[in-house]
Amino acid sequence: MLSKYYGEESFFGGTPPLDEWVGWFLCLGFGLIFCAVTLGMVYLDQKFGGTKITSEQFNTAGRTVKVGLTASVIVSQWTWSATLLQSSNVAWGFGVSGPFWYASGATVQILLFGILSIQLKARAKKAHTVCEMVKVRWGTTAHITFLYFCFLANTIVTAMLILGGAATVNALTGMNVIAAGFLIPVFVIPYTMAGGLKATFMASYVHTAIIFIILVVFMYTVYIKVYSSDIIYDMMEAVTDMSTDECEAAFYADGETFYEAGKYACGPVADNFHGSYLTMLSLDGIRFGIINLIGNFGTVFVDQSYWQSAIAAKPAAAHKGYMLGGLVWFTIPFTLATSMGLTALALQLPITNIESGQGLVPAAVAVHLFGGSGGWMIAIMLFMAIISTGSAEAIAVSSLVSYDIYRTYINPKATGAQILRVSKYAIFISGAFMGILSALLQAIGEAEPALGLGWVYQFMGNAIGSAVVPLTYLLLWKDANATGAIAGAFIGQILGLSCWLIHASTMDGGITVVNLGTLDANLTGNLVAILSSGLIHTIMSLMNPQNYDFKQLDEGLIMLEDAEGMDHSALEDEDYAPEKLEHARKWIMKYGIGLTFVLFILWPLLSIPAGVFTKDYFSFWIFVALAWGFLATVVIIVLPIYESLDSILAVADGITGMDTKAIFYDSPSSALEKTTAAVAPVDESEPVVELAPVTELAPVG
Repeated sequence: MLSKYYGEESFFGGTPPLDEWVGWFLCLGFGLIFCAVTLGMVYLDQKFGGTKITSEQFNTAGRTVKVGLTASVIVSQWTWSATLLQSSNVAWGFGVSGPFWYASGATVQILLFGILSIQLKARAKKAHTVCEMVKVRWGTTAHITFLYFCFLANTIVTAMLILGGAATVNALTGMNVIAAGFLIPVFVIPYTMAGGLKATFMASYVHTAIIFIILVVFMYTVYIKVYSSDIIYDMMEAVTDMSTDECEAAFYADGETFYEAGKYACGPVADNFHGSYLTMLSLDGIRFGIINLIGNFGTVFVDQSYWQSAIAAKPAAAHKGYMLGGLVWFTIPFTLATSMGLTALALQLPITNIESGQGLVPAAVAVHLFGGSGGWMIAIMLFMAIISTGSAEAIAVSSLVSYDIYRTYINPKATGAQILRVSKYAIFISGAFMGILSALLQAIGEAEPALGLGWVYQFMGNAIGSAVVPLTYLLLWKDANATGAIAGAFIGQILGLSCWLIHASTMDGGITVVNLGTLDANLTGNLVAILSSGLIHTIMSLMNPQNYDFKQLDEGLIMLEDAEGMDHSALEDEDYAPEKLEHARKWIMKYGIGLTFVLFILWPLLSIPAGVFTKDYFSFWIFVALAWGFLATVVIIVLPIYESLDSILAVADGITGMDTKAIFYDSPSSALEKTTAAVAPVDESEPVVELAPVTELAPVG
């Protein structure tokens, strides 16, 4: 432990490193700035890019989004406050296995969802929501069932956004935690209401770019500028080798020790091979990986925002966008937590288990390395993640309300204009709900500190995991029936929650918030929820197969503008040709399943023989993390711009009145001619005088 931290009972100790005004500026100032920037982009796109806001455009972005932007949106939607905070928490708790299991366990869902995305293009190209497809195939009862699960998933994701974000802003600035939680999501409302899904996508790109730039700064500072992999390795070994007496001496003040095993990172870690932080052989790490895998299937497959991104993508971009998005997103928890979480361990910062559970590990390291500016960087990253995901969740709720409640049960003959109006109202209400939920959660959190970000993150699979298999079967298995889907979803949820409670009741102290948040209790609930649901739906469908003709699915879906003479030429794209969709399906099956095997099975198996990492092995591990991080940063920032260059130049043409495309695509002389013509067009009524070419210059003098 560094000498300046001797005698400190916690890192933050109730004294924030930044002034309170910084918190208010982040929540209000940054919120207004990014809201204004996004509104500006929406205005320019509509004025010069030719985008017209109809209900279809508002909720599907015209179904023409390309690979780079699709990937950027997936990264943005999947980068929660938990991604930035909880990943470093598990690194602090389990060592090198924590960042890997967080990244791996939450990447495979994105890779596999790519399979559903291409099936959606083949079998339900006119869909707006996942529940809309459920209604057409399985009827009203199933529709209401999965509406419940989709809204529940949205609420859980929103809860995690708020809990992590508000706690970090409060710890960094001292700003009132309820005010922070209420204000952070508020600024997603104006630009989402103005531009719909496309506005969300444009904002997501900006947010993702900023997050990756700060990520590069952190990993460069830790492993290249200030420390190195060898230095971090030596310090982590020293932490593991500390005895109880040495730990008590390090955490000592006023004549007595305040050290408690498990409260601080000191000494061997329980359930790790040789008690080392430098090994993948970690039982708790593996347990967390399984919980992470199952829980995150729920928050991808049951979250309308991911279905909406697939709906918005071009057929040729959907599967590749999800593949690229998953691989790029992997670097955020893996590289960030390998940098910040392991540094917190190596330096033995006096972070308590409560602070870690609140997601404050990266904030502590950032403040240690950069002082107040480190706090700013973490807060900005967090703000980007929250408003980006918050915007995606708001537009997802809006679509469910507009198409699955309003048009289905209230006004079946609704026009596109009416749907658009309801969508905007729903976004406003969703934003207000986020603020109210924030106040409620913070009040509960003050009464029970253990109920934080980490607790909710591990719990989520118990509640929504049972809907995963039925929604997967929706597009993949013609024999899956409605009765099995409904029974599997509800019975799986009941069994999962029951087993979670029963397991906690067998622990010391019985059912308490702390016991309900343990890895073992949540592992039991998560496994039972998803496996029982899948078993029930499979057996019931085999007993009474539906034998569904998927042609009926797309025929039963209605685009509102069909009857209003609106253009939906995107659905006539040649990429919808059956042979091209079949090629895309084979591609994503091959690479999606292949990469899932590599990331979740092969990689950890290959690391087992290493046991406790040697210094060389750890250096290679860090090299992979840094190289992946740098490459992902370049790809996710450059590719969307490259693919959208024509649209960007069209906006530039409109603003400047010049032919800016000529600068990029034509020769310099041609560019000059076109630009000059655009600025000062020739009056064809005047005679044109042709001059002979000058072949030689006369000598001067």
